[in-house]
Amino acid sequence: MTVKKVTTKELMEMKLRGEKIAMLTAYDYLMATQMDECGIDVILVGDSVANVLLGYKSTIPVTMEEMIHHCKAVSRGVKRAMVVGDMPFMSYQASVEEAVRNAGRFLKEAGAEAVKLEGGTEIYETVNNIVRSGIPVMGHLGLTPQSIHQFGGYGVRGRNDEQASKMVEDAKGLEEAGVFSIVLEKVPALLAKRITEEVKIPVIGIGAGVYCDGQVLVAHDMLGLSGDFTPKFSKKYSDIGDEIKRCFRQYIEEVKNKEFPAEEHSY
Repeated sequence: MTVKKVTTKELMEMKLRGEKIAMLTAYDYLMATQMDECGIDVILVGDSVANVLLGYKSTIPVTMEEMIHHCKAVSRGVKRAMVVGDMPFMSYQASVEEAVRNAGRFLKEAGAEAVKLEGGTEIYETVNNIVRSGIPVMGHLGLTPQSIHQFGGYGVRGRNDEQASKMVEDAKGLEEAGVFSIVLEKVPALLAKRITEEVKIPVIGIGAGVYCDGQVLVAHDMLGLSGDFTPKFSKKYSDIGDEIKRCFRQYIEEVKNKEFPAEEHSY
């Protein structure tokens, strides 16, 4: 049976009919396959792979080659969901030409259907040129981890009137530049509600309250695979990390005690 692929058009129709959009991060074939089979709408191959899988302290060090590598793996495991590749730090800031070229790599080499960029006013021209090249773009406002050194922390964005007004204008400007969707990260719920109502495109929240058109979480956070750290905005649906460690400890003990492999595990 042919599986109907989620597209930018479908996401827009979901907003219009009030159907919430479910989005998660994935960085590998196995996780992506399982999400896709469960009916996830969008899979983001996030630059959060830097922290989650690669052991970096922030998202800043992750490279285009690393992002392409993980995006390829995810794309191989997906039939229905839209795959969005997160453009890493300095893959789109230096020049419009380089941004378009790197965005194209996500579609041409990695099998993604869209790319995501962080920022507002400063990336309008870049977004417009990428979109004109035939590449769908998802925007990202609020807490933008690639700008962490500029902002000096991971706090909530848009708490004061000046920040809130700028974020509303940035969202409208991104829509005009051609993005098909916007992620709002760590934004007060009422500000996210205002943005969601004032733009025609879908708004996906992460720590931005209930009023957005959809939600996204880092899969490893919601599965309990991120250790003791769980962001306030993330719900822990399981403690798989504890179960994994239990299995590892049991295996080590059985090997040390010569209980594994048993006769039934031998040829």
